[in-house]
Formats: sequence, structure tokens, C-alpha cells
Amino acid sequence: MKVVLASKNPHKLVEISKITEKFGFELVLQSELGVDIDVEETGTTFEENSFIKAEAVMKATGLPALADDSGIAVDALNGEPGIYSARYGFDESLDDWGRLQLLLKNTENVPDGQRQAKFVCVITMVTPEGQVIQARGEIHGELLRAPAGENGFGYDPIFYYPPMGKTTAEMAPEEKNQVSHRANALRVFYDKLKEAGYADK
Repeated sequence: MKVVLASKNPHKLVEISKITEKFGFELVLQSELGVDIDVEETGTTFEENSFIKAEAVMKATGLPALADDSGIAVDALNGEPGIYSARYGFDESLDDWGRLQLLLKNTENVPDGQRQAKFVCVITMVTPEGQVIQARGEIHGELLRAPAGENGFGYDPIFYYPPMGKTTAEMAPEEKNQVSHRANALRVFYDKLKEAGYADK
């Protein structure tokens, strides 16, 4: 089944494709189908924004669309940046590295032992027939005070995962795909796909 990934981020396509290979999906970026839409994320939760993106791309392509809304939530910042992780600081001049540095600056006075954080991912698929399948995954860790690791993207270099003793940017892709928020969400999503008859049992 051809499924459109409601994203322009090739990193996400690579990461999600590695996990969805067993789904029997032919996953393609919306840009590969000539679709270039910027969906306004007006939701107040990861669930709402994931659905908004999937529905918009499904309507634009006429194909089932898969959307991922994800971000980092820091306990000491009352869950910020949360759904605004990709727009943190609301400064268009900031890239991933700039937003990472902003988060480090905003948590520099948070003491060790109180730097808990989690990555959250919500996956939603919307089909032209109106079927909605949604799943949430999380990974819990803590913020470092300086980046470590070259892999991953976004906030990975400062997200330390105690069970592995390293950041998600220090993990090999196959390690990250075992424990990440996205992997955890996709595992739940796969079970729901099977229940709905979209994947082999």
C-alpha cells in the first residue's frame, strides 16, 4: 500500500521507513508526489497536530497519509517546548542547532537531578475512506548540559537515555530504532493497523 508521509523532512522518512518496512508500506514523502503544502498546526496537543497534518495531505494526494508530530518536553519547563519543539523560540532564523542551544540556555539554571525530559511522538494515519489510526510513544531521559553524539537530529545530542548510558545522538540507528519515542509509537501503531486489517497478522 502506498502511503504518503506528511513531512518534508528526509530524516524522518529514513527513520520511519526503517521501522515500517515490515508494514508492507511503500512510504513516500509528499514532495515526491509534487505536493508542497504547509499545514498550519493549530492543535494544542501532539494528537491534534498529527491528525491535522495527516488529513490535509490525504486530501491533497487522495492517498492514505501518515503524519508524525513529535517533540521534547522538559519537566522543569512545565513540558516546554512540547508541540512547539520545531518552532522553539519562534525565530525563523534558528535552525535545529540554534533551537538546541536555546533549550540549553533556558535550562542552564536547572540543577542536576532535576533535568528530566521526554521525547513524545504521535503517529496518525488517515485514509480516503475516513479511517483514522493513531498511536503515541514516549522515551524518558534527561537533558545534558552540552551536546554529545553525531547521529540523529533535532534535540538528540542533548537527550541522555540512562538505560543505554548515552544520548540518542550517540546511538547507532538500529539502537535508536529499538527505544525511540517514534519506534515506541510505531509499535503501538502496528498493532492497531493489524486490528484494522491493514497489516498482516
